Amino acid sequence: MDTRLFDYDLPSEAIAQTPAARRDESRLLFVDRATGSVNDLYFSDLPDLIRRRTALIRNNAKVLKARLFGHRDTGGKVECLLLHPTDNLLSWWCLIKPAKKLPVGARFSAKGYFNATIETKSEEGLTKVLFELAPPFTDVWSMSEQIGKVPLPPYIQRDENDPRDQLDRERYDTIYADPSRIVAAAAPTAGLHFTPEVIQQTESNGHKFFDLTLHVGLDTFRPIAVDQIEAHKIHTEHYELPSDTRKLLHSRGQYRTLAVGTTALRAAEAYCRSAHHEVSKTNWNTPFHGTADLFIYPPAQFNIDALLTNFHLPRSTLMCLVSAFLTPGSTDGIEWLIHLYKSALSRGYRFYSYGDAMLIL
Repeated sequence: MDTRLFDYDLPSEAIAQTPAARRDESRLLFVDRATGSVNDLYFSDLPDLIRRRTALIRNNAKVLKARLFGHRDTGGKVECLLLHPTDNLLSWWCLIKPAKKLPVGARFSAKGYFNATIETKSEEGLTKVLFELAPPFTDVWSMSEQIGKVPLPPYIQRDENDPRDQLDRERYDTIYADPSRIVAAAAPTAGLHFTPEVIQQTESNGHKFFDLTLHVGLDTFRPIAVDQIEAHKIHTEHYELPSDTRKLLHSRGQYRTLAVGTTALRAAEAYCRSAHHEVSKTNWNTPFHGTADLFIYPPAQFNIDALLTNFHLPRSTLMCLVSAFLTPGSTDGIEWLIHLYKSALSRGYRFYSYGDAMLIL
């Protein structure tokens, strides 16, 4: 399948640089697959759109303030993006700039916070960094929460001292992010639109929220670099399912399932397609930890019934996933998704992480 099928032209002015004034003031493109109808609404309309009793599965991962700045001994600036720790929690896999000027053994620091040493480099361009923390810090998470910047994607323009840093700290996380789950290198952006009022109204209408945690990595958002979709090597992300979410996925009963975002969908589908989904009921009462290395593209089938998502990068794995979800078991969703995106652009929708949303029922 040609990767160019998932391409489209996006003017830079359509990429949202800041969030809407209120989370639920984002626009919502409502797509009804049964009728083919498409409607322009607002996110605040969501509770009244999901009329069948629905279980909304959401990713409660909290974004790590992963963007650190330091200096080499020569005075040169270093930018370090934390990705995930190794077995030694003071040693992390990171992205480093300027990578070429920091060979194995090189050091950089932020006075009063950390000294860091380059331990090794991977073939994929990642760098393992060992941190020595200044008191009172005992772990990298607490240090980064203190001095780190929000790891916004590169299409949102910010410099080190941007005055919008506090706005990003407040808005580049969902309101239901779990402080004990600071594991994401990027936000599960479909959930950014929820307000307490929308959640309350959704629950008042008889629907229920179920949590899971997917440790979102940067590869989720990277464009596919190969010419054929099937040749793309998907990344692996860790996920956790609490017992009530496991029970839901085993015996949905009267609930329709709606994934809040592609990260929640990917984790739920990975679990439903795994051997662990076939175990006996006695095991449903315990949390589950697994790895998602699932690349979903047309003509895939799905276990989840509905999807809430934002508008995604051209030639990305997320474009593949959403086009497959539009028409399960068929490749017709590719052309339909491109048409929906072009139509949304013509009507002023805002794209990407801080942009608007799409509901597919």
